Formats: sequence, structure tokens, C-alpha cells
Amino acid sequence: MSAGDQARPVRVALRNDYEIVLGGFRRMLERYQHRVEVVEVLEQHRIDQPVDVALYDTFAQHEPEHDVVAEMLANPMNAVVAIYSWNVEQAFIDAALQQGARGYFAKSMPAMELVEAIERVAAGEVVTSPADGRVRSNAALDWPGRADGISDRESEVLALITQGKSNAEIAAQTHLTQNTIKTHIRSAYRKIGAANRVEAVLWGVQNGFQPDHARSRR
Repeated sequence: MSAGDQARPVRVALRNDYEIVLGGFRRMLERYQHRVEVVEVLEQHRIDQPVDVALYDTFAQHEPEHDVVAEMLANPMNAVVAIYSWNVEQAFIDAALQQGARGYFAKSMPAMELVEAIERVAAGEVVTSPADGRVRSNAALDWPGRADGISDRESEVLALITQGKSNAEIAAQTHLTQNTIKTHIRSAYRKIGAANRVEAVLWGVQNGFQPDHARSRR
């Protein structure tokens, strides 16, 4: 941002495939509109207006997809790119920064800390959260199934099941063992009343676990 831009809020876009996640992010930052303006929330779309910081939300992925990060970095509308994730491991932070991202933010960050981090990367700093591995989500955020008592990790697993992924594929994508995946699946099934995978997929389709591919604007 130039000196002349410092008086206005930092313009932020969030990229994610799930509208409930995007809505939660926007609600969390509403009280800070004088500092951070969420100008776009996008699912599977290229940002087409200038933003100071483009955030890539990695819900239902273990780590940022490098091709998505590359596409965001190549988009001239994005002044800088940062990652927003539940998985804060040093290897992922290093890979994102090496690729060109200017920030890597944990989803456990309180809203005020996130706002400060966004402002700092917009001003030219490189800002990363401590490498704490898997973090619990900020209570102000949202994810599919939360109202039904589904945890953030169970939500990611159900999202991948709804997308048609096998247990082996989910384990590979999340870097968890298949036994751990089965534990999350059994717990999630109990909470949604599903007796098998077909019922779980049907429930997921009806309850926001399929990626949304429509664009939302403020």
C-alpha cells in the first residue's frame, strides 16, 4: 500500500470453496471494517478487482495447493497473497513463503491479531504464525456441520467423503493414518445419524459439505 492508501481500510479477498466458511470469516471481521474491508469472497474464481491482501483458506485440505497459490500470485489484482489454515507446520510455512506468499496465518488467531497481521503484510512485512502443527479453530469462525456438534477435523473429513474421496485418499490428503480417519468418521456418523457412507454423503450434500462454486460479493 502507498502512503496515500494508509488512511483507508486494507482491502481483503478470501478464497475458499465453502460459503459457510466464507460467511464466518466475514462476520468475524465485521467489527473491524474501519481497518479491514472484505471486498470479495470467492469460490473457485479468479479475483477480478484490486485487493491489498488475497487470503487462501485451506479448508478440507491438509496444506495449500501449490497450483492455486501460483495462480493467485500470478494474478495482478492481488497485491500480496497469504495462507489461512488450521495446519501450521514449518514445512508448509517455508514452502508457501518460498513460492511467494507473504504471510501464513493460523485459524486460531483472534480476530484482532488477524487484522493486525493482514495490515502488516499489506504494508510490506512477511508475517507468519508460530509453527504449532494442527491448531484448533478460532471460535468466531464457522465450518459445515458445526451447529450439529461436528468438530473442525470431522467437518474436513465429511467434506472429503462428500466429494467422493476414499479413506485412503483422505488419509493421504490429510497426512493422517487410516485408523485415525476411521475414528473421525465413526464419530461424525454418530452425530449425523448415518449408518453408512451413502447416508453420510446424502447428509453432506443436504448440509453444505459439497463445495460451492458460486461467487459472493458484498
